[in-house]
Amino acid sequence: MAAGEAAGRGVMRVTLCHDGRLNAMSRAMWRQLRSVFESIQRNADVRCVLIEGAGQAFCAGGDISEYPAFRFDPQQLRDFHEGDVWGGLAAMLACDVPIVARIAGACMGAGVEIASCCDIRIAETGARFGAPIAKLGFPMAPREAALVARAVGDVTARQMLLEAASFSAAEMAQRGFLSRVVAPERLQAEALASALRIAALAPAAARMNKQTLREIQVSNMPQTIVHQAQTATDSVADPYAYADSAEHREGINAFLAKRAPAF
Repeated sequence: MAAGEAAGRGVMRVTLCHDGRLNAMSRAMWRQLRSVFESIQRNADVRCVLIEGAGQAFCAGGDISEYPAFRFDPQQLRDFHEGDVWGGLAAMLACDVPIVARIAGACMGAGVEIASCCDIRIAETGARFGAPIAKLGFPMAPREAALVARAVGDVTARQMLLEAASFSAAEMAQRGFLSRVVAPERLQAEALASALRIAALAPAAARMNKQTLREIQVSNMPQTIVHQAQTATDSVADPYAYADSAEHREGINAFLAKRAPAF
């Protein structure tokens, strides 16, 4: 993951980068994401963040090649989701600096979660969105599911998680997830222009607006992510008890072996 590159006055560029894996998120990348956004929150010179993926994809999901090393142990699985993954997402949600997402290609699983933390989402016409983890034999962690459901809507979240459905950029714009969709050749310029417009405005006002919007979600919409993030994990008896289950192992092992899973 690359961070700290200035993309214009007051604009900080954060790039998800995992060569050969369509920027799939490794454990180290989740930890870096947290560190980067905690640093941005403390930096008064940053007026807007532009987050993007290197190459032709935003983020294709999690780095499944790492999963056999920890996912089959309940405590390690909990540490991964509650520490690594939620640590990175929570740092983005707590960041008062406006975040613009430039979305190209695959935006799946972890990519949808990261995009859900952004304020403005701009995608190219060829981008695809989904969370097909049902094919891997495991559910989305409670806090992450609450985040995604709030951002994409209940109907879309259910289709993504239960049908393993994926959607085009046009469909996600119609469903209210994307701010706008542009031609591939216009994506970079359009996303940067949005970030520069934000950076040219009053930075303190922008931070206060984000704080206000966060408070509105808490006070007026008690079932939104801010409320759900506090209670979702507790509402499930043990959301990580499936770690050593046969279908969890089968889903991941089948993916790594490049064969269809037998559930």
